[in-house]
Amino acid sequence: MPRPAREKSPKTASSAAKAVARAAGALRAGLPVALEGGFAMLAAETLEDGARPAKGHLVLSHARARTLKIRLYTPDVVALPLTKTMDVAAIHAIADPTADLATPLKGPFKPLRAKLPAAFAASVKLAKLSGLLPAALVFKSPARGAVRVTVKAIQSYEADVAASLKMVTRARVPLEGAENAELIAFRAEDGLPENYAILINHPPTDAPVLARLHSECFTGDLLGSLKCDCGAQLRGAVAAIAKNGSGVLLYLAQEGRGIGLINKLRAYRLQDQGFDTLEANERLGFQPDERMYAVAARMLTLLGYKSVRLLTNNPDKVSGLEAAGIAVAERVPHRFPANKHNLAYLATKARAGHLL
Repeated sequence: MPRPAREKSPKTASSAAKAVARAAGALRAGLPVALEGGFAMLAAETLEDGARPAKGHLVLSHARARTLKIRLYTPDVVALPLTKTMDVAAIHAIADPTADLATPLKGPFKPLRAKLPAAFAASVKLAKLSGLLPAALVFKSPARGAVRVTVKAIQSYEADVAASLKMVTRARVPLEGAENAELIAFRAEDGLPENYAILINHPPTDAPVLARLHSECFTGDLLGSLKCDCGAQLRGAVAAIAKNGSGVLLYLAQEGRGIGLINKLRAYRLQDQGFDTLEANERLGFQPDERMYAVAARMLTLLGYKSVRLLTNNPDKVSGLEAAGIAVAERVPHRFPANKHNLAYLATKARAGHLL
């Protein structure tokens, strides 16, 4: 019989997550990252104008490749050999769909058909984790002096971050409509943005707690954007929990369904060109929803909750949380009126399976 896979020790998980965070920081700064197998990578997005890429490959996600009508011969990603005509402007145009109207004629492309090294798919995932477009340049190079990270560390990043999550501090913060509220901060050992829990009226841990998992939305939550229903859902969740008597709201650092604020703004530009939310995310090279639920499950566990009554219209959120180890005793509908600016957005949600 095969041996069961060993779980990482907390120290090992923390070390791996920190290595990924350092690599992500390097990519955002336009610096190379060294991957195992003698490969080095750069993020396509941060490639500087005037640079002359060396011999290597431009690696794209399947989602972006489908938009560009590139054949998918290899799993997860496609690799395009860099040619003499692929200058920085051309690479940016291939990676960034907001330039598709300005540069409609791309290709023809001849992606590799042979099995790709694991570093290729890992390079695209690392670009995603960095909040950048999911496109990377990969070279066969020792990349001396570059930040190093293993493929395994990139692949296990979400699980490692969740495993290293800890409560940092907590304080009473009276809220409008829920004055008996406590804000609790959680930090993972990768040093990246914190996640927060709002406990209202000290919910007991011996029964399923009314809970809302709310992905941060700068435009909706803070600016009052009418393009989405996020602000209404956030304030409505506080009101619903207070009316219920008690509950918990998790405020999660996963802007734009996990693609980040800058990429969400790119998606907004594509929506102005006529694409819906899901189509825009795919043109950018992302899955329709890139959110992960391991961090939310870990937060609930640290708070002492094993089961929730989940405020959501999204069945995928129910299954995602259950897969991460938290039982969902009930799905509680969480609907709000539409406005003329978010009608199409809500219609897209309904087509994606949200129970509106």
